[in-house]
Amino acid sequence: MFRVDAAVTVALMVLAAWCTASSAAAAGNGRRRVGEGGEVTYDGRALVVNGTRRMLFSGEMHYTRSTPEMWPKLIANAKKGGLDVIQTYVFWNVHEPVQGQYNFQGRYDLVKFIREIQTQGLYVSLRIGPFIEAEWKYGGFPFWLHDVPNITFRTDNEPFKQHMQRFVTQIVNMMKHEGLYYPQGGPIIISQIENEYQMVEPAFGSGGPRYVRWAAEMAVGLQTGVPWMMCKQNDAPDPIINTCNGLICGETFVGPNSPTKPALWTENWTTRYPIYGNDTKLRSTEDIAFAVALFIARKKGSFVSYYMYHGGTNFGRFASSYVTTSYYDGAPLDEYGLIWRPTWGHLRELHAAVKLSSEALLFGRYSNFSLGPEQEAHIFETELKCVAFLVNFDKHQTPTVVFRNIYFQLAPKSISVLSECRTVVFETARVNAQYGSRTAEVVESLNDIHTWKAFKEPIPEDISKAVYTGNQLFEHLSMTKDETDYLWYIVSYEYIPSDDGQLVLLNVESRAHVLHAFVNTEYAGSVHGSHDGPGNIILNTNISLNEGQNTISLLSVMVGSPDSGAHMERRSFGIHKVSIQQGQQPLHLLNNELWAYQVGLYGEANRIYTQEESSSAEWTEINNLTYHPFTWYKTTFATPVGNDVVALNLTSMGKGEVWVNGESLGRYWVSF
Repeated sequence: MFRVDAAVTVALMVLAAWCTASSAAAAGNGRRRVGEGGEVTYDGRALVVNGTRRMLFSGEMHYTRSTPEMWPKLIANAKKGGLDVIQTYVFWNVHEPVQGQYNFQGRYDLVKFIREIQTQGLYVSLRIGPFIEAEWKYGGFPFWLHDVPNITFRTDNEPFKQHMQRFVTQIVNMMKHEGLYYPQGGPIIISQIENEYQMVEPAFGSGGPRYVRWAAEMAVGLQTGVPWMMCKQNDAPDPIINTCNGLICGETFVGPNSPTKPALWTENWTTRYPIYGNDTKLRSTEDIAFAVALFIARKKGSFVSYYMYHGGTNFGRFASSYVTTSYYDGAPLDEYGLIWRPTWGHLRELHAAVKLSSEALLFGRYSNFSLGPEQEAHIFETELKCVAFLVNFDKHQTPTVVFRNIYFQLAPKSISVLSECRTVVFETARVNAQYGSRTAEVVESLNDIHTWKAFKEPIPEDISKAVYTGNQLFEHLSMTKDETDYLWYIVSYEYIPSDDGQLVLLNVESRAHVLHAFVNTEYAGSVHGSHDGPGNIILNTNISLNEGQNTISLLSVMVGSPDSGAHMERRSFGIHKVSIQQGQQPLHLLNNELWAYQVGLYGEANRIYTQEESSSAEWTEINNLTYHPFTWYKTTFATPVGNDVVALNLTSMGKGEVWVNGESLGRYWVSF
C-alpha cells in the first residue's frame, strides 16, 4: 500500500486470477458564490452572461468518478488553474439503475456536486445527454432500456423517445426545483442534449435527422432559461449551438452553423484514455496549449473545455469495454486529484494571458494574414485594445517573422500571444510553469501471506441445479443484464474413445472479451480479445475426456460493455459456437445441445466481499504464493494515519476486481 504524495481505506477483498484502483479524500477552502441570477444568451462571438460576453475556460470532471470528499479540493484547484466552468455529464444508468427507481446518493449526488461548484464561484455546463459515451458502460444508458419492447436507440423511435424525454425532464425539473439554472441564481449556464450523434446518424436513414430535430425541440421546450448545445452535430437546429470535440478543433471544426452562434469547444482531449494492453499515450503540455490558442485565434473561439481536467476512477464495473479503472490520469488534475505539473501551471498561464486580452477577443475586429510558408498572424483589435496570435506550424524550424515592424522568433510548432499586438505574454512552446513528479511512500506492505486468506471460486458442473437451461447458446448480456461480467455455459458431453487414440479438440468461438474453459472442473485453456482487435475470439485447445459423460464449463467474461456505435441494442456478445473434433470423426457441433447457465460467480452472488457476508465462504489459510486462478483473497489492514491519498499497488496480481469495505474500486488486468 502506498501513500501517494499524500483516501483512507480499511479492509480489502480481491478476486484474483486477475490492475489498479484507488480512492481519495480531500478538502478545499476559499469560496465565493455564483448566485446573482440573470440572463444567459449568446451571439456570434460568445456566450452572453448577464448581458456580458464571456471568454470561458472549462474543465470536465465527473462526480461519479471521484468521491464527495474530493469534490471541494478538485473544484478549488480547477479554479486556481484559471477555470470559469466545471463541465459534467449526467449518468442515466447510475441514477435510474432500475426503471422508475432513482439514486442520487453518495458519489451520485448531482445536486451536491453542482452546489459545491456554485459555492466556489464557478459556472456549470451540464451535459444531460442522456447518451454520453464517456468510456462509460453502455454509453450511460441503463441496461433495462435494452429490454423495452420494440425499442431502437437514438432514432425516431417512440419507445426510446418516450424514455429519453422522461429522464431528461426528470433532470431538468430537479435542477429547476433546486434553483440551479443561472436565471434562478444557480451556476448552470448551458446544457447539452445528445452527444456526437453525427457520427452514427447515417445508420438511421431518414430517422436520424427527424430524431435530431425532435431532440432539439424537446430540449428547448423544457424552458431552462439557458442555451442548449449539441456536440459534433453540424446541422444542430436553431437555437441549438453546434460545438466541436477533438484534439485540434482549431483545424477540424467547420465552425458554427449560423453567424449568430459562437464557436465552442466542448471536449479538448488532454490525453488518451488508457485501455488494457496499450501503453498510455500522454499528450504534451505544449500541444494542449497550442491547440487552445489556435482555436481561439482561427475560429474566434470563446469557450474551451478540457476533457478531462480531472479523470478520476472508474469505480465498480462502470468502465466501458477494455477501458482501465484509472481514467485520464495525465489530466491537469490526476486520478487522485493531485496537480499534474507542468500541464496545470502552463494552462493556467495561458488562461491568464487570454483573459488579459478578452476585450479585444470578444469585441475586436478580426483579421489574419500570412507571415511565411507555415506562419500566420491572427489579430483582434478594437479602437483601444489589440491582441495578436503569431502561429508557426513548422515542427522543426525556428523562423524569425516581422509583425508590425517588430521582429519575433517563433519556436517550432508554437503560438505566441501578443498583448497590445506588441508584447509577448505567452508562448505555447515555452513552459515556464513549475515541473513536478508524483511520488509514493510505502506505508504498509501486504506481502505477508499469513495475513491473507483465500476462497476458491467453485466451477459449476451440475446441470440439474441450473436455474436457466436451453437447447441453444444464449447471448451474454441478455442473460446477465450487465449486472455481472460473468456468464457460465455448461454442457454435458458423452465421450466414446476411438481405437486410434487421437486427440480431442475443443473449439469455442465467442464475441465476449475473455473465455475460460474447464473440463470436469479442470482448467483447459483461455483466450482473450483486445480493444482494437476483431470482435470474435477463438479458443482451440486439446482436452482430456473420461469415457462416458463429461462436463464442459465455459466462462464468458465481459470487460465492460460497449459505450458507442449505432444500434447498441442489437449488439451481440458471448459464446456463439462450440464444437468438438475427435480425431478424424465428423465435427460434433454442440450449439443445440442442452446448455445450463449460471449468471455471475458464486462469490458475487453471496457478496463474500462484504464483512457481513464474508462468512458464507470457507476461507482457508495461504501456505504459498502459487498462482491459483479463480480465487478470492482477503486481508485487513489498519487505516493509514492522516488524510493523504492512499493507493493499492496490485502489480503482482493478474486479472480481477478489488473491493474495500464492500465497495468495488474497479477491475484490474495487470497480466494482459
